[in-house]
Amino acid sequence: MEENLAIKQKAYIILGSFLVAAFIIGIAGALQAPTLSRYLAEDVKVNPYQVGLFYSINAVAGIVVSFLLAQYSDNKGVRRNIILFCCLMGIGNCITFAFSRQYFILVTVGIFFSAFTSAAMPQIFASAREYTDKTGRNVVVFNGILRAQLSLAWVIGPPLSFALAVNYGFTIMYLSAAAMFFVAMLIVFLCFPVIKRPASVTKKQEPKEKIFNNPNVILLFIASISMGTANMMYLIDMPLYIDDILPGSPSLPGHLMGIAAAIEIPAMLIASMLVPRFGNKNLICFAVICGIIFYIGMVSTQNEWMLIGLQFFNGLFIGIIASIGLIYFQDLLPKRTGVASTLFNNCISCSIILAGMLQGVISANFGHQSIYTISLAMVILSFILCLIIQPPPSAIKSPSKSKVNH
Repeated sequence: MEENLAIKQKAYIILGSFLVAAFIIGIAGALQAPTLSRYLAEDVKVNPYQVGLFYSINAVAGIVVSFLLAQYSDNKGVRRNIILFCCLMGIGNCITFAFSRQYFILVTVGIFFSAFTSAAMPQIFASAREYTDKTGRNVVVFNGILRAQLSLAWVIGPPLSFALAVNYGFTIMYLSAAAMFFVAMLIVFLCFPVIKRPASVTKKQEPKEKIFNNPNVILLFIASISMGTANMMYLIDMPLYIDDILPGSPSLPGHLMGIAAAIEIPAMLIASMLVPRFGNKNLICFAVICGIIFYIGMVSTQNEWMLIGLQFFNGLFIGIIASIGLIYFQDLLPKRTGVASTLFNNCISCSIILAGMLQGVISANFGHQSIYTISLAMVILSFILCLIIQPPPSAIKSPSKSKVNH
């Protein structure tokens, strides 16, 4: 009896450590990302072209490094050790940005550290998936709770980031982010499980799951990039658009982002609990329909209260995709959870690259309103691709919590 109690307590500690580590690393990222362009422009004093170049190089480096680490982790790496290494790289990245104002150093050494740091979150998700699978817990619900930690971090992180940067300077802000990574390292080191995969089993199974021979994975990858690009163009352009159409509401963009983020959290949790009933594909399609409604509204209205009301559909769209999208990739690649998690993460990186290029060109040549028309077309394309996807029977409805044999 006491042994079973001890096992349960250990499991709760491990599950809690996943949540706390994801939240803290999310805070560290949310401290850095919102003020990066201002940091480059004001402290490093670079031109807009160099700012855009930094974002593009950073995203490409993150894609390459995180994918290579994912392949290594799926083959023979211990994810706990990889996460520790990524957190250490995060500390190096923060220290570099805290004490250097040389663009060449930041775009080389800084991005080198940043590329490895970006692999931390997909590795945490992959490790959590392995642990919940191994212990027979509800994978989808726990993934939704885990993903909600990132949304919560992004509710808290950006205001804190601006407060630190404005009141104490960028050096203090980046050192605060470094402290977050250090705390995360301690949690991972002390609490994360060590899950080893037999090399012989991995080698036997890997040829059966060639990513680019799986049309469903390719369709979901393209659909996710299309949805992500639409969302990123909205996030980049919306403050500028609001300044044009509602110049008397300078705080409205912050309110819109906060309302959407607040809706995302319950959307993630509820969606994860509805997967056994409705399945991944149906929920994804419902989310994309919400996205279509949102962008139709963005195209057709310039009323402040209508824009606020539209955030309900935006929050459902992003929240459900963020929660179920990762699980969908993992279900389509059940034996390569690291690669699947990284594919989902790389969709975001690809979206940042495309959105950064498209938003500038489109708004400069066709105006801000065209951004949302093109975003609407991208989301409609994503809906069509999601309808075409034919998931395997095991991925149609994720199993509910199974019994655990200790």
